[in-house]
Amino acid sequence: MPARTGADYLERLREAPPDIYLEGQRIKDPTAHPTLANGARTLASLYDLQRHPEIGPEMTFKSPSTGDEVGLSFIVPRTHDDLERRGRMIRHWARITRGMMGRTPDFLNVAVMSMAAASEFCGQNRPEFKQNIENYFEHIRENDLTLTHTLVNLQRSRNPTGTALEDRTDVALAVVKETDAGIVVNGARVLATLGPLSDEIIVYPARTHRLPGNAGERYAFGFALPCNTPGMKFMCRESFDLGRSHFDHPLGSRFEEMDAVVFFNNVLVPWERVFLLGDVELANTWAEATNRNAHTGHQVVTKNVVKCEFMLGLANLMTRTLGSTQLQQVQQMVAEIIQNLEITRALLKTAEVEARVDQWGVMCPPYMPLLVARSMFIQMYPRMAEIMHFLGSSSLMALPTEADLNGPLGEDIRQYLDTDTATAEERVRLFRLAWDTCCSSFASRQVLYERYFGGDHIRNAAVLYSLYDKEPATAWVQEFLEME
Repeated sequence: MPARTGADYLERLREAPPDIYLEGQRIKDPTAHPTLANGARTLASLYDLQRHPEIGPEMTFKSPSTGDEVGLSFIVPRTHDDLERRGRMIRHWARITRGMMGRTPDFLNVAVMSMAAASEFCGQNRPEFKQNIENYFEHIRENDLTLTHTLVNLQRSRNPTGTALEDRTDVALAVVKETDAGIVVNGARVLATLGPLSDEIIVYPARTHRLPGNAGERYAFGFALPCNTPGMKFMCRESFDLGRSHFDHPLGSRFEEMDAVVFFNNVLVPWERVFLLGDVELANTWAEATNRNAHTGHQVVTKNVVKCEFMLGLANLMTRTLGSTQLQQVQQMVAEIIQNLEITRALLKTAEVEARVDQWGVMCPPYMPLLVARSMFIQMYPRMAEIMHFLGSSSLMALPTEADLNGPLGEDIRQYLDTDTATAEERVRLFRLAWDTCCSSFASRQVLYERYFGGDHIRNAAVLYSLYDKEPATAWVQEFLEME
């Protein structure tokens, strides 16, 4: 089928929902649930953009299998032009969500693409796994499916038993047996962002975690399943869509992508859905060998550029409305946001310009500038939220709601809350947005998400340290030391 519409997405989710639990209740239809429906509608709007009369051509390409127009995030980039086209498509989706939905479908589309393009890597494990990953990629591309993933095992203790990046496996999701029909897995994984709103889930090792050498066949695997597979349950965190209006909670009421723990209760994974099994070394090197991290990094950093742009625009409107643009301390803080934006944008552009065809024939951006951009953003985003606190100060406190504006105190609010550049209603609307960006429960989750969704800052530093080639600089300094 061609690239689907928002109505197609919602219909499939309504007809085949995951087994979802939220606040002790089972949710039968996430498209109708008051705290999940708005996020589903936002995802639907992303799919609708694929049929937009003007933007649509930048969102799709012709399927190599059917000739139908399919989502451009599925493209296997062979040229710089392909990579740039994919980047524009990712940017269009990120601008709809203002960068506030980190797990839009393009993230895992490019991840599965990279693994399928390098399918020979899976074939080293078992020959049939090569065809499995290729077939799966074609399946999600031709049906335009929404994926979630879950990568990290729960831990009884953070006390390391091996190297800094190694995962304990005593409570990990594990293969409990093999059958003629497939493997049976049991256990739990975190964190399936977008899980309750997705069609399928893919499970593979995280880039910031490593299986210990003695993990064995039970813990080394990669597979994918429909989210409504029997025995699989999604336990959601508390929703940050509080059922308020777009005026009161402009972000939370639109962009709740939901995070979930996934419980696998002796779930059967058919053999055709298994991509890797029982090889710890292959599991630990899968991301690097297939350049998966480079391609997902391209999506993440593109999204982060958009998020910086949003924060800059918001900061500028706040200071303009309050008449504080000429204060030097204000200029210094806004300049810091500008620096974050330009550093992130420059690292993204470097990765796109320096992209080269890899061993799998894919035009691949270099991982290092993207890794640096992602690592820096872990510190950038919480700081930008903090800057919003300083810029808004008292205007973020005792903030009226839409009901207040329309209630008995409406005239008083309009008399006393206007500024030299904005009416009271404009001011309140703006600072409701600022509140939802830096103070609300939705805002706090954004900070936590950016701190940890790609691994914490220390783990990212360890990855950067281990991967970066420090020897050329070291040898150059050593050469200078040895000069007569």
